[in-house]
Amino acid sequence: MTDPVAVNVEGLEPLLARMDSMSFDLRKKGGRFAMRKAANLIRDKARENAKQLDDPASAADISANVAVRFSPKDFKRNGNLVFRVGVLGGAGGRKSAEQLSGLPGQDTRHWRQQEFGNSKHPAQPFMRRALSEHIQAATDEFISQYNKALDRAIKRGKR
Repeated sequence: MTDPVAVNVEGLEPLLARMDSMSFDLRKKGGRFAMRKAANLIRDKARENAKQLDDPASAADISANVAVRFSPKDFKRNGNLVFRVGVLGGAGGRKSAEQLSGLPGQDTRHWRQQEFGNSKHPAQPFMRRALSEHIQAATDEFISQYNKALDRAIKRGKR
């Protein structure tokens, strides 16, 4: 079983107080921008970690397949802004290597073996480590970018 990631986020109280004065549309637009910036920070750290694990002799490059995706389904259902940081191709399922060769890093289904390990291969987490080691930096980036977006929205509202 994988180890859970526990997160303690600090510094959001002043930001939440400012959000109460904004309309729903302005909050979500600025939030999406800020959330993407924070997710990109985690993506970059995951790419750095994946480069340390990649075999340079192989054509497959896990770091090239690490990507950020917005979840429109969750937004439409609940109104929650969700960005996912993951590896393109995922587990791969029943797809052939040819079907996954069009990805930037080729066929990297083996990333799951690196991340989670198995009975013969110990786990070498690079995604979970990127999140757990840089969660505060991502939170700070989100707060900083969101405050900038709120300032821009307030400035536009005064015109």
